[in-house]
Amino acid sequence: MISVMNDSTDGPVSGTAPPTPTSAAVPPPELIDLPGGYQLRRRTLADVPAVNAVIVRNIDHLRPWMPWATEVPSLARTAEMTKAGWQLWEDRTDFLYVLSHQAEPGSVLGMFGLHRRVGPGALEIGYWIAKEYTGRSLATNGAAALTEAALALPDVDRVEIHCDQANAASAAVPRKLDYRLDRVVERVPAAPAETGQKLIWIKERAGC
Repeated sequence: MISVMNDSTDGPVSGTAPPTPTSAAVPPPELIDLPGGYQLRRRTLADVPAVNAVIVRNIDHLRPWMPWATEVPSLARTAEMTKAGWQLWEDRTDFLYVLSHQAEPGSVLGMFGLHRRVGPGALEIGYWIAKEYTGRSLATNGAAALTEAALALPDVDRVEIHCDQANAASAAVPRKLDYRLDRVVERVPAAPAETGQKLIWIKERAGC
């Protein structure tokens, strides 16, 4: 089965060095409502047990596409990474969300992020959905909401989504949202199912 996730979506927190903090930058909303009662909310320390549980439960689902999913994380490791992720938000470099449902406020059904690692004036969207919640347009709806939120920020005029060429389900998300395929970059595969052909999808603010 092809999973709805992209290779730029990190687990507990980004594995790449963050850019220089930009504390004066405006952050996106901490809570974003999605269709069907779902929502994206800023990840907090209160989410550590649920985040760890969903990663552990989905580790085989994640491993083919996620470089960070080589090992099952301990609860302590998830707490450490969540603290780091909270600080990245404060530094205005990465904005990490959990996918939840209003009927179950503490639930974690997947992970989303906005990452300042693709150059000035841009944010990259990452996402993955728990296996049992795939096929419900949650990745598409979440990415659509984050695209809108990102392009509403005064210092952002471009949003990117990256995924491996073999991950057709993930590539369907930017295609549905009218992103354009800007380029294909060759790289050494970082996860077992990757081909090494990285698709770079871009959407720009109107008028840019």
